[in-house]
Amino acid sequence: MPPRAHASRAQGAVLALAATLPLADAARAQSAPPETTTIALDTLDVSAQPLGDGLNLLVPSMTGSRLDLTPLQTPSSVQIIPGEIARERGQYTVIEAVTQDAAGFSASPAPGNGGTSLSTRGFSGHGSVMQLYDGTRLYVGAGTVTFPFDTWSAERIEVLRGPASVLYGDGAIGGVVNVVPRKPDPLSSHGEALMAVDSLMSGRLALDATGPINDRVSYRFDIAGKLSDGWVDRGDNGSLAVSAAVRIQASDTLVLSLSNDYGYQEPQKYFGTPLINGQFTGLLRNQNYNVGDAAIRYSDNWSQFKAEWTPSDALTVRSTFYYLTSDRHSRDSETYAFQPATGLVRRSDYIEIMHDQSQLGNRTDATWRGSVLGFANEVVVGFDINSIDFTHTNNSPYRGSSSVPLIGFNPGTFASPDPTVPKYHTDTTQYSLFAEDRLVLDEHWSIVGGLRWENPTITRTNLVTAQEEFQKSYSAVTGRIGVIYSPVQDLSLYASYTTGIDPVAGLITLSSANANFNLTTAEQYEAGIKQVFWGGRGEWTFAVYDITKYNLLARSSANSQVTEQIGQQSSRGVEGTVSVSFLENWRISANLALLDARYDNYITTGGINATGNTPVGVPEQVGNVWLTWNFAPKWKTWAGLQYVGPVFVNEANTVQRPEYYVVNGGLQWAPTPAANITLRVYNLFDETYAVAGNTGQWVLGQPRTVELSSSVRF
Repeated sequence: MPPRAHASRAQGAVLALAATLPLADAARAQSAPPETTTIALDTLDVSAQPLGDGLNLLVPSMTGSRLDLTPLQTPSSVQIIPGEIARERGQYTVIEAVTQDAAGFSASPAPGNGGTSLSTRGFSGHGSVMQLYDGTRLYVGAGTVTFPFDTWSAERIEVLRGPASVLYGDGAIGGVVNVVPRKPDPLSSHGEALMAVDSLMSGRLALDATGPINDRVSYRFDIAGKLSDGWVDRGDNGSLAVSAAVRIQASDTLVLSLSNDYGYQEPQKYFGTPLINGQFTGLLRNQNYNVGDAAIRYSDNWSQFKAEWTPSDALTVRSTFYYLTSDRHSRDSETYAFQPATGLVRRSDYIEIMHDQSQLGNRTDATWRGSVLGFANEVVVGFDINSIDFTHTNNSPYRGSSSVPLIGFNPGTFASPDPTVPKYHTDTTQYSLFAEDRLVLDEHWSIVGGLRWENPTITRTNLVTAQEEFQKSYSAVTGRIGVIYSPVQDLSLYASYTTGIDPVAGLITLSSANANFNLTTAEQYEAGIKQVFWGGRGEWTFAVYDITKYNLLARSSANSQVTEQIGQQSSRGVEGTVSVSFLENWRISANLALLDARYDNYITTGGINATGNTPVGVPEQVGNVWLTWNFAPKWKTWAGLQYVGPVFVNEANTVQRPEYYVVNGGLQWAPTPAANITLRVYNLFDETYAVAGNTGQWVLGQPRTVELSSSVRF
């Protein structure tokens, strides 16, 4: 299509969108720079919008709303992390970017579950903090969520704090992390190559290339690979991420996209360091007590076909077909306990697990922009359907043990008295209907609401006995209603009420013992304020919330093999974010989250009463500060401070993991506009800190590491 036709359609789409916004938003939309609205049909594609160094409150987000509202227009806490900022700071993994840049998120990386578990707003784990790729949920079994993991191909990482079941279904009471990949560029050819080495004997290579093939077809290709010796004995690890996409402008009103993403990881086979009489000793900082032939491998392949049809400026129909395969294999000794009588470390939990999974699904929705009773209105309705096959192989009951000295030992080999055999298979069908609406009452007031009906069915077969164990269906309706008041341009005050659901214990891995439990439910009240000020040089947000979660699951203290559904848990807190460009060539970005998380009613058979205690794995203070200074032409430096408060590791709150501060920094020289050389230091003051663990062992974080990298744009 000729460029003039592109521009004409884009201008019409912008004007149509402006008609549905408050007057301040409409003025901004009509005065937007031409380069942000030149591609037909992509005017509502968030990947085509410009990202800045700040909070990006004026950039449309696909995570906080299916209507592509900006965070300023959304009655919830939404934050956008540009992929370019994450890569500049050396945040090569999604977890690093989220925990170091987003407000209120901390990591609790259990190695056997992919090392990607997050905590926010008082709730932890993959069952409460959902992770998405390009807006689609991956139903990965047994909590081993590992994909996507690399930030190289990320256009942005969007986070939504608080229940999000109305958008994405069960498993998002705490929040959502959505990785939005870079898309093909139909206008110009360009790319980037990166090479990095560090003091851990790590090497990283990455390449990005995109551009038009002809007037209607464009492509994108990303690849990033890493090899490292790690920071513990036998800590060698590696990863490979490959993404390829093709965009086809099939007609003036239809865009087709086909993409495939592959991820492979072999992380450090490290499950922590045992405590000595309840205390950590620095002499063991580099020790790895796993067996010598340990194995952890994750492999994922994600194929996606998208169609976007815009027959008029008022109607957009989008449909996404996707197919995911996931393979997991881990073979480790995962538990270590110091024996004072012998001075040895007893290793137990010899666990071997394999997962074989596939997920086939489709999400289709239609958005209509018009008016209701004379008020500007946007509404989206759609459905989501999935079919998931999952096979679990293991060597339960995970027996086997050995003892080794504290230091200077032969790690030995994996030896279990129990064979590794297929144990069960589940077939899960999930379908849902959803709707979301935005009604603009006038230039100051708008209402955003949504509903979702969820209906999954799980059939589980025992592969040892070849018998069907059960078939279970759930049904739930969740919703959100919020009001936004904009007294002046670029200032929003909001209040909202949201409900959510969590799976009882992992949807596609549901056991017979848990099949009769009800879904865990939650409700949240939230209010806040957001503003862009000082001519766009500054942005800030502030939110207060109260979440209550009902029907918790807990292990019986009388029998650890028995799970009970009990009581409730609540969390209330405040969160603030700010980003300001001040003086000349300085910018500061900071966030802080303070919360009070409690078990409101937590009494198990056998006598455990944790009522009033803080939930396990939840820090009640989390904060980040980044300061950037362009101190000379071609030169830039930055420093960041990450703070995570103390964490209780047992329900009785008798054992606590200490707080920690980590400082990262960098210095960059750009000899030409297309090239730069960067020196980064991670954990500048060589803090020894624990990022996960229990009452007997801690998983330690990365020690001081120096990295040198070079990148070239072409």
